[in-house]
Amino acid sequence: MANFQKLTSRQEDYSKWYNELVVKADLAEQSAVRGCMVIKPYGYAIWETIQRELDSRFKQQGVQNAYFPLLIPKSFLSREAEHVEGFAKECAVVTHHRLMNDPNGKGVVVDPNARLEEELIVRPTSETIIWSTYKNWISSYRDLPILCNQWCNVMRWEMRTRLFLRTAEFLWQEGHTAHATREEAEDYARRMLDVYADFAEKIMAIPVIKGVKSANERFAGALNTYCIEAMMQDGKALQAGTSHFLGQNFAKSFDVQFLSKENKYEYVWATSWGVSTRLMGALIMTHSDDNGLVLPPALAPTQVVIVPIFKKQEDLAALMEKLNPLADELRRRNIRVKVDTSDQSSPGFKFANYELKGVPVRLAMGARDLENNTIEVARRDTLTKETMPVEGICGHVERLLADIQYNCYKKALDFRTAHIRTCDSYEEFKTEIQKGGFLLCHWDGTPETEERIKEETKATIRCIPLDPLPGFKEETGKCMVTGKPSPRRVVFAIAY
Repeated sequence: MANFQKLTSRQEDYSKWYNELVVKADLAEQSAVRGCMVIKPYGYAIWETIQRELDSRFKQQGVQNAYFPLLIPKSFLSREAEHVEGFAKECAVVTHHRLMNDPNGKGVVVDPNARLEEELIVRPTSETIIWSTYKNWISSYRDLPILCNQWCNVMRWEMRTRLFLRTAEFLWQEGHTAHATREEAEDYARRMLDVYADFAEKIMAIPVIKGVKSANERFAGALNTYCIEAMMQDGKALQAGTSHFLGQNFAKSFDVQFLSKENKYEYVWATSWGVSTRLMGALIMTHSDDNGLVLPPALAPTQVVIVPIFKKQEDLAALMEKLNPLADELRRRNIRVKVDTSDQSSPGFKFANYELKGVPVRLAMGARDLENNTIEVARRDTLTKETMPVEGICGHVERLLADIQYNCYKKALDFRTAHIRTCDSYEEFKTEIQKGGFLLCHWDGTPETEERIKEETKATIRCIPLDPLPGFKEETGKCMVTGKPSPRRVVFAIAY
């Protein structure tokens, strides 16, 4: 049952507002395992919609789903030096395969005779286990490309966790592709970045900046990491998806070669790309307000809820003669509809519940509406409502859902536009970065300068934009810290 105790306002405490909303909207809760979450049915329904929409887009790019083991031999990680260095501190390790009753009667203990010959890592990501498998699949150029994706869970032993944004275990998809040429692999990595950006903007209604990561922020073992970066309502950045060009690093680590058309053995070129349940956090923090969730209709498990207002069952029966055909017509238009005929709570409680859960459109009809052939239409994004004739209401709702989807995106885009600015002085930067938003600044391209900025301000280079941002022209300049030449501005922000 929803908890309608007033949410902490975003202005008062944004972090507390977020944590309260995740729990009160029945999206997720903490589990008995430190840092791990239980995704509740309503939260999982949103994730299923994300999964379904992305999966369809992947398959349009020729991708097939597969599944690879959860456990990875420890020796696999050590084959790629940068990769193991990037994940070593986050790995959970399986050392034994059996428990036994404690001889001293103190419950269950690890059986000392059941130690594994080789310790196993609970996957933090799957490049190593997948490339050890690809070695068995690839021998000729005719076997390429391989375009695989898996939907699974991963484990990264995070010290500071927050529901959806950073948990020890989380759900994600990870695509892993193998190609005959560098050009083909690089093109595919960029293509999947475009898939993520299109999904974020058209389905999640979140404007994103497409860019490439600096060397310091690059995925462990990649030659290039492409990303989409989004701005949350508190002005912080959130990395919403990444696509990596891995070069031949993993192919060389696992000796994955193919016989080319020229009858020469060559190493395979690789990409990997993924998004996770962190998108749930992005969805919440981009659109929601102090009254609860605001869901873009494309992702809402229920797009329209119909609430008959009645006191007696005979009143309900009369209302449903009108409302059932309306619900059926909406479903024929591929609109996800729920009709709430329960008598266990008041209409006001139901309204508050659906507002908290972000249902985009609410239709309500009582006895007077039935008599007048009218219906109340409420939209969640603007919290406005109007009474309208029942005739033509399905077409109106269809148009309204499209308008809500557009309005969610435009509102987020306007917010981002208002919080992007240029900065040329490092002293000014130190002040401005604390106000939130994206700062476009010149940087000399060195890891040392980037690390200094991070240590002194907690800001990181979110990306080097692939395209000029609207309203900002590309220009050369001087690094705000060192004064050395800079070919273009990059995006700085404090990030989740």
